Amino acid sequence: MNRREFIAGLGGAAAWPLTAGAQQPTIPVIGFLSSGTLGSFAPYVTAFDEGLKEQGYVAGRNVAIEFRWAEGHYDRLPGLAAELVRRRVAVIMSSGGLPAARTAQAATATIPIVYTGGGDPVRLGLVASLNHPGGNLTGVNFLANELGAKRLDLLQGLIPQVTTVALLVNPGNPNAEFETINTQEAAHALGKQIVLLKASNTSEIETSFAAFVEQGAGAVIVAGDPFFDNERDRLVALAARHALPTMYFLRGFVTAGGLMSYGASLTDAYRVAGSYAGRILKGEKPDDLPVQQATKIDLAINLNAAKALGLEVPATLLARADKVIE
Repeated sequence: MNRREFIAGLGGAAAWPLTAGAQQPTIPVIGFLSSGTLGSFAPYVTAFDEGLKEQGYVAGRNVAIEFRWAEGHYDRLPGLAAELVRRRVAVIMSSGGLPAARTAQAATATIPIVYTGGGDPVRLGLVASLNHPGGNLTGVNFLANELGAKRLDLLQGLIPQVTTVALLVNPGNPNAEFETINTQEAAHALGKQIVLLKASNTSEIETSFAAFVEQGAGAVIVAGDPFFDNERDRLVALAARHALPTMYFLRGFVTAGGLMSYGASLTDAYRVAGSYAGRILKGEKPDDLPVQQATKIDLAINLNAAKALGLEVPATLLARADKVIE
């Protein structure tokens, strides 16, 4: 099955509950609430399904999934969450970071919620503690926003001569401030300057890259955000057009032609989330399921992109990479 057929199949998956519900009234329904898009999240849905299978649940057979995609428009999330609450789903899978998780929490205090996202969930007010979440939400924290300093350090290893680095953040993401501070502190320690620009729509992304060049930035770091993942191809193309070495937060950007990425393995995180959803369907409570911390962090490098930028990747940096595209 090719990727287009797979995505088309996922799009049809939204109809599973209607058909299955008519034939098997007791089949449980999972509401999948995401701030992203079907296309960019397809691999994560597959990983979520794998986690469900570990607990004996197969989508379309003994569990149904209803998908709600905000497509990067965070203002749509409350309405989508309300639909799932009215649907009386058994579990809500909150996908795509803090905006979706907070929306799901605001929508219901009784339906169990499994979330995936970056940032400290205790500091962000999602849970009381990692070991005992204390409410109806648990999930997987995958360190999306805590790695700004490391991303800057890795860029330093590739282009030490660059003194000004641009940071692109989405102001609609509550984690943006934390990642900005994290990166700015690291830049100060390295003697570099950070140029901060914000983008929450496609036109702002376009103008941001032109502004980076105007302000003398020699490289770019794209902050972790579901909206930026949705705009993956656009960001990679703009970085190439403006000849700006760019560090991303997910390996998918490098596979799409981007230069470098450093971030957690989201497929691992979504597999764990799927397993948690299955355990809740079996009767376990969110408060009894500790928030998991993703520990697998990947460095990916695209040598073709480096060559196009006239960069030679040091052997020491290549040796640290988990994935090298030649």
